Amino acid sequence: MFTARALLALAFSVSLIWGGPALAHDPVPKIAAASIDDVQAEAAAAADVVDAFHVALEHGDTAGALVLLADDVMIFESGDAERSKAEYAEHHLAADAAFSAAVPSTRSRRMARADADSAWVASESRTTGQFNGRPVDSLSVETMVLRRGPDGWRITHIHWSSHAAR
Repeated sequence: MFTARALLALAFSVSLIWGGPALAHDPVPKIAAASIDDVQAEAAAAADVVDAFHVALEHGDTAGALVLLADDVMIFESGDAERSKAEYAEHHLAADAAFSAAVPSTRSRRMARADADSAWVASESRTTGQFNGRPVDSLSVETMVLRRGPDGWRITHIHWSSHAAR
């Protein structure tokens, strides 16, 4: 079983082989001081995988992000669905990485729970900055469901929702 750091190392190696950008920073994200976290001990490794996924996107490491997704991942966003890792890679992955790299997001809350083979991680955040010359100020919620397999935790479902901050 891989730890989150081992998965990041694997993702980094894959990105080097495929010619992707290297992670230039510590792969463990910093939690905002105002963040309120309620992460069950059994869910900590799954939450680390969610963080690793976001770090990969923020660094444009799309290959690294894909390593953390199950082949049959379902991604829901803005009423649309992508029904596999391959479909996500073809459609929104590059745009998600570009947006994540350009606009910082600060997590304000997280709750995570797990049992032997499944986990869920629910997060709330605020995203502020500029993207494509336009200001961004939005509040977001995210739910990720993970399954533990022979290679450790993999993301099987993502549901993203956001709205303009008021």
